Amino acid sequence: MTQRRKKVAPKFEFEPIGYLESCFKEKFGIPRQSGLATQATGIIKIHDDANLTTALKQLEGFSHIWLIFVFHQTGSERWKPSIRPPRLGGARKVGVLASRSPHRPNPIGLSAVELDRVDLDAKGGPEIHVRGVDLLDGTPILDLKPYIAYADSIPHAKAGWADEPIVRTEVSFSPQAELAVETRSCEFKNLKALIVEILEIDPRPASQKKRMPVGAPLSENTRHGFNLLKYDVKWEIRDGKFLVWDVVDL
Repeated sequence: MTQRRKKVAPKFEFEPIGYLESCFKEKFGIPRQSGLATQATGIIKIHDDANLTTALKQLEGFSHIWLIFVFHQTGSERWKPSIRPPRLGGARKVGVLASRSPHRPNPIGLSAVELDRVDLDAKGGPEIHVRGVDLLDGTPILDLKPYIAYADSIPHAKAGWADEPIVRTEVSFSPQAELAVETRSCEFKNLKALIVEILEIDPRPASQKKRMPVGAPLSENTRHGFNLLKYDVKWEIRDGKFLVWDVVDL
């Protein structure tokens, strides 16, 4: 009797077509989804290759694009079959393929971002300027595709366990932080708006939010910080709100 041979799954290798220069210099503070921080900007630096330059022609006619990228700093080579989504407060697990966690069988991500402009003649290779990014600085970009509303938007689609509304917390600035943001507005005019967009959806890990929820005595006056662009944003929880108490250069 002939024994059937087990089919060997083919392996695929991909080379990035470029890398993203993002305003997010560390993982902490990055929004969980694209579009949550509309002021979060990035520049996709496409490799200086004539074929890639040609491949980008007519892209500027679209308002949004899909980015296919690699989660290059997941911190582990092993993927997790189940995870605790931050949207569920870390209270229960779901299958990783029913989530958008970076700890996947193949660490590939998909993000829809707003297209600001395309510069095919930029020094060192074409540049694609985008907004609403949720990606770490240095993210490898494998591919990009135009977002087409009639094909990509499904208004009646169900969101499963992620259908709960996003909780937003009020953000305020101390006089010191207001001055710090104002003096840096010439470098990044929407810095204050970006900080608010990041903080109001509470960037803390789910475990910390569960242990120290906003408004609980244990969370009061706890200080935090995150790196954004070239600044260190220092903030704390006070009176059930998020208070930015200073913004300093890194």
